[in-house]
Amino acid sequence: MCGDADDTLVAILAGGAGARVGGDDKGWLSVCGRPLIEHAVARLRPQGARMLIAANRNVDGYACHAPVVHDETGTHAGPLAGLVAIFGFIAANRHALPRWLLTVPVDCPDPPGDLAARLRAGLDDHAQSRCARLVHAGKPEPLFAMYRIGSDPEAWLACARNALREHGSPQRWQAALAAIDVPAPTFHNLNTPDDFREYARSHAVS
Repeated sequence: MCGDADDTLVAILAGGAGARVGGDDKGWLSVCGRPLIEHAVARLRPQGARMLIAANRNVDGYACHAPVVHDETGTHAGPLAGLVAIFGFIAANRHALPRWLLTVPVDCPDPPGDLAARLRAGLDDHAQSRCARLVHAGKPEPLFAMYRIGSDPEAWLACARNALREHGSPQRWQAALAAIDVPAPTFHNLNTPDDFREYARSHAVS
């Protein structure tokens, strides 16, 4: 851990309904012998001093890895609801206010090892920008994002709540924030059973 990693909160978004995997909690689906949450934690732990997980079920299991927050509605309201919960946590714990918030979805077993540094460098190059997100193959990846927290986490919370109420789209919200796009190296999102099987096949140890 180096640089601003000691002032970064890493938040894993694990509150989805798992609609494309039969309603299962994707964080606990196994790939290459370990549940996805373990892959994510292992890759992301070195990139921040603190970690948080946004989840709506299996809370005790997730809590073995990091503190857990859940959607205010108690339902699977989408990733922006998870962001609202995360900003609520930051506002309630402002004595430990991070300078940076890094978010990553739980269904990525191999987030880039330099993800935090890559996004933070983008924000350093754009001093007025408050949010940076990955772009892969020309497509925005809004859940792989970094936010410049500043001194007013309540403003972030109110902004995210308004977006959740109005449209619920992280991508639209980030567009309103004038998020900057940062090119991404190759990584994987495991959204369907076929994705899990293909990832396991391609990463099998021979």
